[in-house]
Amino acid sequence: MADSDIITTEVVVLGGGLAGLTMAAALATAGVPVVCIDRDSPDLHRRDDFDIRTTAIAYASMKVLEGAGVWRHMADDAGPILDIRVADQFSPLFVHYDHREVTLDGKNQPFGWILDNKDMRHALFARVAELPGLRHIAPAQAVRIDRDRSGAVVELADGRIVKARLVIGADGRKSLARETAGIRLRTWKYDQTAIICTIRHSEPHNGVAVEHFLPNGPFAVLPMTQNRSSIVWSEKSSLADMYIKLPEAEFIDELQRRSGGYLGEIELLTRREGWPLSVLLAQEFVAQRIALVGESAHAIHPIAGQGLNLSLRDVAALAEVIVDAYRLGLDVGSPEVLARYQRWRRFDTVLLAAVCDGLVHLFSNNFGPVKLAREVGLAVVNRLPPLKRFFMRHAMGVVGDLPRMVRGVPL
Repeated sequence: MADSDIITTEVVVLGGGLAGLTMAAALATAGVPVVCIDRDSPDLHRRDDFDIRTTAIAYASMKVLEGAGVWRHMADDAGPILDIRVADQFSPLFVHYDHREVTLDGKNQPFGWILDNKDMRHALFARVAELPGLRHIAPAQAVRIDRDRSGAVVELADGRIVKARLVIGADGRKSLARETAGIRLRTWKYDQTAIICTIRHSEPHNGVAVEHFLPNGPFAVLPMTQNRSSIVWSEKSSLADMYIKLPEAEFIDELQRRSGGYLGEIELLTRREGWPLSVLLAQEFVAQRIALVGESAHAIHPIAGQGLNLSLRDVAALAEVIVDAYRLGLDVGSPEVLARYQRWRRFDTVLLAAVCDGLVHLFSNNFGPVKLAREVGLAVVNRLPPLKRFFMRHAMGVVGDLPRMVRGVPL
């Protein structure tokens, strides 16, 4: 093997998705040498039709992206969420969150932002190009990971070798890193499929995100730029395919019925896709020379829009423990460093997954007494300002033991 086929670095990130590239950018921004192995070509991700999904970025996640130098490349493409309205079906009793009721950094801030996945990828690629300490290898496939007490070796399909102190698994639900570590999973499926698409409408959304809890699953309308909105419609899996295949006019009529018609005339801007919903929780987030982030470690129901936000909290916490160790000249893949990350992140993740699962079961039914209790509960929250402010701060991701990046403190 030629010397050119051996790459030596401090950290290797497996996976070039939204979480993986953010992880690599955060480390490189702080001066940690990092290699990111990405199975897909950037040109593939730049195609407008490759990924029609959208992403919800909570305020805390914006701070993480800002700290990684990514946010300035995507801010203009992100539609702010200024209000959130949550209702049980179409009850007149609902919770209304107004961003003017919460002050952060000395002023009122949006709860978050909605943008196209492709725009976030473009921003990440732009940031990668600015970071000489980050080597993005794409397309490339990791096929084997060997570990010992001193480090890890990742073998690529083309024969190249990457040596590092630590392997970060950001390689999704079928993670090679997790499989190599022998970390077991707890999983369960919902009888729901998320129907997604993007629409344009004649009436302004005014930055309002709307979520109706319907018997077959939540129906969300999320505000984007240019008078567009993202639809995330959770439906019984047995019915989802039928709705996806409806003639366009009939599908739009169904959107009008479920949204209440407040958006005026609607047109579809993307195809419709269905994503079966399930939960995945790794029993451990770390093993010898391996740490998991994002969907390698967890996947939850989109009922609260926390999927990528949970992953970016992983990124912020893991980046902090790695950078602290690196600057002290310590081994970034040592058991002590990884244990700190595990303590920080796993409890928060399991708790949020349990809360989301509870909400799914609480709201995805039409049982009379439960329905009445839900409506009363929403009304009570709406009329208790301290409780409502707590929930608003939680939605923004600024509750709990916050990493430096979330607090706006550079790594």
